[in-house]
Amino acid sequence: MSKVLAIICEYNPFHNGHLYQLNESIKSVHPDFTVCIMSGNFVERGNTALINKWARAEMALKSGVDMVIELPTIYSISSAENFASGSIKILNSLKCDTFLSFGSECGDIDILNRFADILVKEPSEYVTMLNHELAKGLSFPKARENAMLLYINDIRNSANVLSGSNNILGIEYLKQIIKTGNSITPITIKRVGAEYNSLSIVGNIASATAIREMLLQKKSVKNLMPKSSYSILEQELGNGRFVLDISQFEREIIYKLRCMNIEQIANLPDVTEGLEYKIKEAANVCNNLETLKFMIKSKRYTLSRINRILLYALLDITKQDYINSQKINPYIRILGLNENGKILLSELSQNKKLNIITSVKQFMDSSNNKSLKSMLAKDILATNIYTLGYKKNPDANLDFTKKLIVV
Repeated sequence: MSKVLAIICEYNPFHNGHLYQLNESIKSVHPDFTVCIMSGNFVERGNTALINKWARAEMALKSGVDMVIELPTIYSISSAENFASGSIKILNSLKCDTFLSFGSECGDIDILNRFADILVKEPSEYVTMLNHELAKGLSFPKARENAMLLYINDIRNSANVLSGSNNILGIEYLKQIIKTGNSITPITIKRVGAEYNSLSIVGNIASATAIREMLLQKKSVKNLMPKSSYSILEQELGNGRFVLDISQFEREIIYKLRCMNIEQIANLPDVTEGLEYKIKEAANVCNNLETLKFMIKSKRYTLSRINRILLYALLDITKQDYINSQKINPYIRILGLNENGKILLSELSQNKKLNIITSVKQFMDSSNNKSLKSMLAKDILATNIYTLGYKKNPDANLDFTKKLIVV
């Protein structure tokens, strides 16, 4: 059985910190193949990717990854839990000796596993503490963090674990591994340099957030990225193939919300407790996203959750779509590979139960799986909307016309 190193990522864009994690993971695992499960053109925090999924896949391949698989849109813009669930289901389906590597602020797999185990088993004492914190009107992430610290009662080792973005996502991966009882072996690489959302630069390492902010300010990011990645980024920016932020689609989003009735807004994932009325009211009086989000936001609803709701509206994703995504195993949509990746593809193709996609047209024409075709249709729509944000050449149907990236 082939040994596979897997990394779940966004690479938005691929920078020196990503290269460090990739190289350290390869040193630790010594895999036969390295595979990335990567978000498409929209990402988990409810925003756009800076450049399209094919360009980001090429960055990864030129930095040492053997195969890049797209995480379907329904997962890539979901909460951390569903983001992790979709990714782990794809890795499970490979049927390889898989090692999942992820970055974390704490760098301690044992502590993260302890948190994940509690969240899966939900001891009654913990649940009581969680409900008590929620009753204070706190958002779920903050209430969960408070309840966990109270339950574990080990501030010295546990403080700030659930406030680290990479820790939180890593715990979600571990939860899914525990739930599915599979043989994926998790490892974690301690994050070096700047933190996930930090705007600071440490040496030649900055977060993807800082890099995007620097680009917005027209500052050079050349020394913060591998040479091949920077070259691809420079080419995409120069050709107008980039989308800096979700605000590029604010008119479209507000238009969609104004066209939707209360029931349709209530049918968007993450909309609960009558939030649909606040959203509708805000959409009727706003003409920009910042004002819209300010009117909707509360202690209970984080900004990331609101951003995701707005994306669901833009991409026509409903609660039923979300429920379906939890019930099915996603396809394996390959965006790109290298020569070593071709060998892995040949191995995977021996398993006739796998829904491997190297040609979207061929899959849409030949597959009888309505659930997977519906999921793929969301990816196609997401790309078609994404390219509307380009400065030049906003071509549609790239999922049909763009060739597999081969490095």
